[in-house]
Amino acid sequence: MYSLLRLNSFVGYQRGQVTFSKPDEILLALKATPDTVAARIRIAAAVKLFEMGQLASGATSQLAGVPKPYSLGQLADDGVNTFDLSEEDLIHDLKST
Repeated sequence: MYSLLRLNSFVGYQRGQVTFSKPDEILLALKATPDTVAARIRIAAAVKLFEMGQLASGATSQLAGVPKPYSLGQLADDGVNTFDLSEEDLIHDLKST
C-alpha cells in the first residue's frame, strides 16, 4: 500500500509543496510519523543541494524549514564543508589580516 507524503517549505515569500507517494512500510522501517519523515527528507534534500552548490546557506535553511544556525550545524554534522575557499584564497585572506 502506498500513501502520500507532503513536503511543505517556505521559499522566499512563497510556499511550495511537493507531494509523492511512498510505501507505508517506510514509516514502520523508520519508526517515524509522516511529519517526521517529511522533515528528515526536507533536511536531507537541502543538505545535498547545498553540497552540490545549487543552494546558498540561507536557501538551504529555508528549504529545510529550520533556522539557519540549525541548518549550518546539520551541514557540519553531515560532513559538508560550508567554507569553499581555495588554498590561494585562504593564503590571500591570511595575508590580508
